[in-house]
Amino acid sequence: MTIGRRHFLALTAASAFAPRFALASGILNIVATTGMIADTARRIGGAHVTVNALMGPGVDPHAYRQTRSDITAMTRADLVLWHGLYLEAQMEDFLVKLERRRTSVPVAEAMPRDALISHADYEGRYDPHVWMVPDLWVNVAREIARVLSEARPELAADFVGNLTAFETELTKLQSYGETVMATVPAQSRVLLTAHDAFGYFGRAFDMEVIGIQGISTESEAGLNRISTLVDLLVERKIGAAFVESSVSDRNIRALIEGAAVQDHTVSIGGELFSDAMGADGTYESTYIGMIDHNITTIARALGGTVPERGMNGKLAVGS
Repeated sequence: MTIGRRHFLALTAASAFAPRFALASGILNIVATTGMIADTARRIGGAHVTVNALMGPGVDPHAYRQTRSDITAMTRADLVLWHGLYLEAQMEDFLVKLERRRTSVPVAEAMPRDALISHADYEGRYDPHVWMVPDLWVNVAREIARVLSEARPELAADFVGNLTAFETELTKLQSYGETVMATVPAQSRVLLTAHDAFGYFGRAFDMEVIGIQGISTESEAGLNRISTLVDLLVERKIGAAFVESSVSDRNIRALIEGAAVQDHTVSIGGELFSDAMGADGTYESTYIGMIDHNITTIARALGGTVPERGMNGKLAVGS
């Protein structure tokens, strides 16, 4: 998965965008929309960047609208890194206008299109939740490294070194996920969540994924949808559902109550980080910690074998 140093530096030097982003020397002031992008930019930028994330723990990026202070921060930043793939749906018009000023980069748009999952309801749209799989997120990390290197060509070697170290961690995390998810019994490999944020996760780790809402939390789950899913839970004897830190648990609670009426018990398998990371200052507030938490929580709840505190022994007690 690691990109060659020589190849990366050649790519950076040859980029047609280099004149567009080259900035004066000094620490780069970066604004990122999501915590996942912000943490990755910090890892790659190191001491050469300061990064402010607009969306903190528990914030839903699908519904988030920029505030006055956000606008000020973005217009004053050296670089604005946003996800793209229509994740920041309510902010996209503003972010595209910033892109015309050549300070705004949708980093997930660099993903190979053949790696993306098409949106069932909207032609030309894709599932934006690529951060759920380390092997996919590496593409975003490389794009961030490319953009930083264009902004500070004289620091490209530092950014590449940091990227290489981060890629090593992503490879380890991907391997951990494959190993522990393989211990989940075949009949239990069903992941039921509040909204359809785990499609890439399911594809990568051989899980059937059922989201009550669609890819965007802006879609509504109707009574018919809830009723159909209750019948599915009962029929297939699915015993666990997962809530999400950035999505209301209302629909999950409705499913549990509906199943109980039919004498079938469904428990909460745990809280997952779908569109936002954990509390500031915790291991779960890093990209590695976020995905470690999700993998460990899902595998444990569905009958798999996992270390008590995750891949690195850093997960909060009870995760």
